[in-house]
Amino acid sequence: MINGVLNVWKEAGFTSHDVVAKLRGILHQKKIGHTGTLDPDATGVLPVCLGKGTRLCDMLTDETKHCFTLESQRIRRT
Repeated sequence: MINGVLNVWKEAGFTSHDVVAKLRGILHQKKIGHTGTLDPDATGVLPVCLGKGTRLCDMLTDETKHCFTLESQRIRRT
């Protein structure tokens, strides 16, 4: 069993659950969770907790979500 946190680049068209389900199949491991849901159209880094690392999920997330977009070399907070 793998323990820890893996940062996965999530492409558009996949849900956070899709990423976890795919990793379960690749790693043959059941104890996997993500730290927050990304919109299926969103792309970005999705921290995925593995094994004993799943205990960290609550500590890695806070109550507020911040989304940033990069447009024409300007960063805009949404």
